[in-house]
Amino acid sequence: MPRSVNTVASRARRKKVLKYAKGYFGRRKNVWTVAKNAVEKGWVYAYRDRKAKKRDFRSLWIQRINAGVREHGMSYSKFMGALKASNIEMNRKVLADLAMNHPEAFKAIVDTVK
Repeated sequence: MPRSVNTVASRARRKKVLKYAKGYFGRRKNVWTVAKNAVEKGWVYAYRDRKAKKRDFRSLWIQRINAGVREHGMSYSKFMGALKASNIEMNRKVLADLAMNHPEAFKAIVDTVK
């Protein structure tokens, strides 16, 4: 009895991966083995960088808060310590936005914790 191979499913699987490889350069877009490796590597980068993005943004917020606080003669670490001590619960994202876009509101917060 001849071996039965599910060609329909195999081709569908390959087409799905080649669809993800659309827009890649050279053989990465149309040669199955090269495209499969490129797509899988892309997924690895995507997974990794979803985590790294959170770190990058936190770092950016800290830099913005630090720049805003230094205009008022304080350092970032002293400001954050005073913020916790005065029971003001604002996250870094909001503080960075205030420091950048609403300096008068940020100044009020700095004056409160001083």
